[in-house]
Amino acid sequence: MINDTLLMMLVVGVILSFAVLGMFIWGAKGGQFDDSEKMMGGLLFDSTEDLNDAVKKEDKKKEAQKSQKKSEPQE
Repeated sequence: MINDTLLMMLVVGVILSFAVLGMFIWGAKGGQFDDSEKMMGGLLFDSTEDLNDAVKKEDKKKEAQKSQKKSEPQE
């Protein structure tokens, strides 16, 4: 009785797993998960000034980390 139930649960689980995998592959091949507008939209609104500001902020952050490490006492 218990073996029959476990076997039935195993078979149903395997069938459902293959069904979900098949639906995922079908959606991926059909372009369901493609979002080209999101990637292209970000490129359209980036200006050279924004990119330069981001680089300057990153450089300032690195400089602050370097100066903080230098000011820490050595053990």
